[in-house]
Amino acid sequence: MLGGGLLALAALLFTSLTQGEASITVRTAIDALLYPEDIPAHHLVRGVRMPRAVMAMLAGASLAVAGALLQTVTRNPLASASTLGLNAGAFFIIVLATVFFPGIKASMPLLLALIGACGATVMSYFMAGGRKSTPIRMALAGMIVSLVLSSFTSAIQLIYENETSGLFVWGSGSLIQNDWAGVQYAWPWVLIGIAVAIVCSRALDLLELSEETSASLGQKVDYARLAALGIAILLAGVTVSVVGPIGFIGLIAPHLVRLIGLRRHRWLLPASALWGAAVLVGADTVARMFHSTLGELPAGAVTAVIGGPWLIWLAIRVIREQRSAAGSSSMSIGSMKNKLPYGLLVAIASLALILLITGSLMLGSLRLSFAEVLAIWTGGGSEFSRNIVFTLRLPRILVAAVAGAALAVAGAMMQGALRNPLADSSIVGVTAGAGAGALLLLIIWPLAPAALLPGAALAGAILAAGTVYLLAWRKGLNPLVIVLVGIAISAIGSAVIQFLVIKSGIMASGAIAWLAGSTYAKSWDTLIPLSIACAVLIPLAWLLGRRVDLLAFGDQVSIGLGLKLQRTRLITAAIGVALAAAAVASVGTVGFIGLLAPHAVRMLTGHNHRHSVVLSAIMGALLLVGADMLGKIILAPKEIPSGIVVALIGTPYLLMLMYRSAIRRQ
Repeated sequence: MLGGGLLALAALLFTSLTQGEASITVRTAIDALLYPEDIPAHHLVRGVRMPRAVMAMLAGASLAVAGALLQTVTRNPLASASTLGLNAGAFFIIVLATVFFPGIKASMPLLLALIGACGATVMSYFMAGGRKSTPIRMALAGMIVSLVLSSFTSAIQLIYENETSGLFVWGSGSLIQNDWAGVQYAWPWVLIGIAVAIVCSRALDLLELSEETSASLGQKVDYARLAALGIAILLAGVTVSVVGPIGFIGLIAPHLVRLIGLRRHRWLLPASALWGAAVLVGADTVARMFHSTLGELPAGAVTAVIGGPWLIWLAIRVIREQRSAAGSSSMSIGSMKNKLPYGLLVAIASLALILLITGSLMLGSLRLSFAEVLAIWTGGGSEFSRNIVFTLRLPRILVAAVAGAALAVAGAMMQGALRNPLADSSIVGVTAGAGAGALLLLIIWPLAPAALLPGAALAGAILAAGTVYLLAWRKGLNPLVIVLVGIAISAIGSAVIQFLVIKSGIMASGAIAWLAGSTYAKSWDTLIPLSIACAVLIPLAWLLGRRVDLLAFGDQVSIGLGLKLQRTRLITAAIGVALAAAAVASVGTVGFIGLLAPHAVRMLTGHNHRHSVVLSAIMGALLLVGADMLGKIILAPKEIPSGIVVALIGTPYLLMLMYRSAIRRQ
């Protein structure tokens, strides 16, 4: 394993040195390293290409060892710096510091990256249930935390466009190095971290045993786990502070080594480092091979394209049926002790929605009084005011309400189908597929009519979700496999989006705004097809109520009660995907509503799918209309995309879920 890794790394290293705009042969590269001369080709190899290749080796080794350590600490084969949100946390803090604390960012980037990585790790760990977490729940929690932090990062990039203009490519994971400064900064931390981890190999071996066995052998389990976690965070933080967030290396390399048979950490860690370096150098080499035709590809996008299929293979081939029971989660998230009657809840929520719509009609660049809005509703008011309300504000508000309802019901359906309260339509690739479809249309046809953009987004969303279910069909639509394949497809879609934004040359802020979800300038033409889709699909979601309730009992019980499990799960998820795709095609990639609204409804009413569909629709409409209104007034006249506002609103709720999980474990 080590010898083969060294040979592969050496071959990839010299291949990497030959790739780029200038033609460099292997012989020239060897001469530049061994017998340097004062000629342009040798300066290019030694001053630009070699630092980039060495940085790729350091970053790949660092992320691979971090992934191996995280998998050991969490006992989760899906753990890595990207799946647990470490990369997203570190990137968010660095972007935040770039705007508000540029001096600290320039002098202490590692400290900032460590703070962000630690915060994201803690959030993911507690959201997943701590020590009682399962691999599937940990992966979902990490994805949710990553989405939240990515939304915050997008908000900063939109509001402070000039200050963060150079961070988009770097935020996709860039290995571009113009000198040895990055290598000189990173190599001591990376080598020290890997060396300390190898020294602690025996303690790490014991961590894979049960806690009782480890303690009986003299292991201080908590200290060992904390030390290993600290090393993993250090390695991930160093990498992000230099080259940005690069995903999947920490998942690919350790699994590759374990599949060969190396389990003891004294061999697992150095072999993972070697193969992690080889994978990242290879990914960077592949990216540069297409430089002349596709332009500079971010290394993070290439590793996602490589790692996505790897995760799909892992889900389909390696995850065994007996593991799926451990991967599924209880739908219980707690509930209020004194529940209000269902009818009263519907009435209160509906009244709140009407009041919120009325308030939103009043607010904007031109403020209208309540009396003016009331007069317009009764057929009065000035022609100018009526034009503002009926042409500009009302269709936009109604689009937000209907899209919010669609996303919320889609979330309820996905959580029911996958039997996991952390599930959302985003995990089956709807969001990433829609974004990729819309941006692909802009690349192929830059002057395409705006009316075609929703259609392209819808096609991308359906294609991504269809791919997920086609790949998961062989496992009987097992919830664990669906989620893992969905995460992989989402990663591939996000990589495609990153590439398209960079390749297209369009303003990054405009692309980010659409991808963040926006209800800006929506018209009646947008509302009509969205309303038709919801009018057909939401009643179907309600009619499936009894069957979805049976899914919550588990596969064996559901089959025993006569439920046609696979067909019910497919229909339920298909309705959720269709609703989400219709919403995303209309308002962009708004996230979290499908997670937040069904959660809140279950706390209020308990487990009753038909009640959940109705109340989730109203709650989703409340969330997106409220987000649209806040986005208009917070930084007026500049608008914040509704998807970012939803993430800002939802973060306290996610923190509350973490707190409730911690309380239930006590």
